[in-house]
Amino acid sequence: MPADLAVIGLGPYGLPLAQAAVAAGIPTLGYKTGPEAGPLSPAELRRMLSGGFRTAAGPAELGRVRTAVICAPTPPAPDGGLDLTQVEAAARTLAAHMRPHTTVILESPVRPGTTEEFLRPILEQGSGLRAGRDFHLAYSPSRVDPGNRDFTPANTPKVIGGLTPACTESAAAFYGRLTDKVVRARGPREAETVQLLETNFRHVNIALVNEMAVLCDDLGVDLWDVLRCAETKPFGFQAFRPGPGVGGHSVPQDLTGQAPHSLRMVEVAQRVNAQMPRYVVQRAAALLNEHGKSARGARVLLLGVTYKADLADQQATPAEEIATRLMGLGAAVSYHDPHIPSWNVAGRPVPRADSLYEAAADADLTILLQQHRTYDLQGLSVKAQLLLDTRGATPTGAAHRL
Repeated sequence: MPADLAVIGLGPYGLPLAQAAVAAGIPTLGYKTGPEAGPLSPAELRRMLSGGFRTAAGPAELGRVRTAVICAPTPPAPDGGLDLTQVEAAARTLAAHMRPHTTVILESPVRPGTTEEFLRPILEQGSGLRAGRDFHLAYSPSRVDPGNRDFTPANTPKVIGGLTPACTESAAAFYGRLTDKVVRARGPREAETVQLLETNFRHVNIALVNEMAVLCDDLGVDLWDVLRCAETKPFGFQAFRPGPGVGGHSVPQDLTGQAPHSLRMVEVAQRVNAQMPRYVVQRAAALLNEHGKSARGARVLLLGVTYKADLADQQATPAEEIATRLMGLGAAVSYHDPHIPSWNVAGRPVPRADSLYEAAADADLTILLQQHRTYDLQGLSVKAQLLLDTRGATPTGAAHRL
């Protein structure tokens, strides 16, 4: 069966899109850009295959689809920008096989201007076709929230910015098959900047509550009570929660190197959030000290080492830096995570606790880094000798909170 859609890049952006397309009854072809396929359970894979999903046997198959969506990852580059290597490789591969009237959409997080100034020339040169005349070109920011059961691709509005009005309408017709609502941006730059704003909004607001967490600890104020009260305000406030650091695939962009366009607030937010693993370790050492123990030789159990609750994804998880710093202080670190069967930090395997309650009772300090649904925090707070909760998830008074 010929595919209607090619999803190029089967990582954190492409895999959810492919799943949504298959669920909507669209025959979908998956094309890997690297070893970045996300974790699919055998049941999920069977469901996708029976729904019309298949992986491409070779790049030539990309020339037989009506719509191609590039979802290649754009990790941080050494210069502070984004690494577009995989986007470029995906575009060159697609261009070599692309036919007229194809709709090409970029979903990878990129800087404003990338679709027109970077992607368009690669596609045009490689295919001999003109964007806006021979094929449609558009940008649509990925709005994936892994593990969110309330908001799925079907009920999350999709923003689209095409090179021309016809490009926008072609992309809108495609996404209209997947989602209840399509929002048309003026063009690709506006759509790319939507992604920039949404990502930075998250990082800046997390940085604010992270700073509040440090301040409240200094002042002897219960931050979690402050948040509980503040979020009752029905306007002008949105509650974010502090934590041990910011993980995930969405990289904050301060546009450094594009002066005078740098976003100073984002730059500050990145610094604040990057300090949180160090702050957690400082709090851990201080807690041990208050209870007559040194960090050197202390048995420390880390609970939940993924970047997000109830997922196996470890992208940019703060747990890694926290474990490294604790080991540097001489602590004996072990971990428990129902989603991670084995864990290496700095090339060394970290011992995994088999029995959670026994391990918590045995450890000098237990640190809750991720609030997985399976954790009985009331029971854990009773068993643990000393519990540091970085998520504000334990019952009031049951643990030391961040």
